[in-house]
Amino acid sequence: MNIPEAYAYLTRARRDLWATLERTPDEALSRPLIGGPRFQCVKDLVFHVANTEDGWLHSTILQDEPVEARFPGVKDIPDGPFCADLPLATLLDYWRAVEESTLSHLTTLTGDLTRLVHDSPTERFVLDSLLWHVLLHEVRHTAQIALLLRMQGVEPPALDLFFYLTPVP
Repeated sequence: MNIPEAYAYLTRARRDLWATLERTPDEALSRPLIGGPRFQCVKDLVFHVANTEDGWLHSTILQDEPVEARFPGVKDIPDGPFCADLPLATLLDYWRAVEESTLSHLTTLTGDLTRLVHDSPTERFVLDSLLWHVLLHEVRHTAQIALLLRMQGVEPPALDLFFYLTPVP
């Protein structure tokens, strides 16, 4: 599997996750279930997944303005437990825009996957590795979201890659 194929799987799985989130009562999405300084509820994780993709793609890889700059409802949110009071629609609109931006840049990004990307003056990474990090980061956090939903009696979608594979005859 390559990066565009893996991202295609994520976009399909997102549709199922987003549909589940939209059917879930807001109180379940806003309920603080995780102790800790960064994430406390499902909405915090939803924002974090989109914001991490946005940050790595725009700020680090493309070195341009992140998508969040066009979204007043999310542009000044620090990465932490600050999303419980935000409407889910605001978070999903932002995530959809991040996805659209990633899709528009993905073909250009995969042209030279061996190029070095500077994360800071002292840190640099191979582009391929950073893109895989973004993809796997989402997989791990959407699994957390699924668990938090299940803990509240909400049936999460089956997000495993297996359910999105096309069987070979």
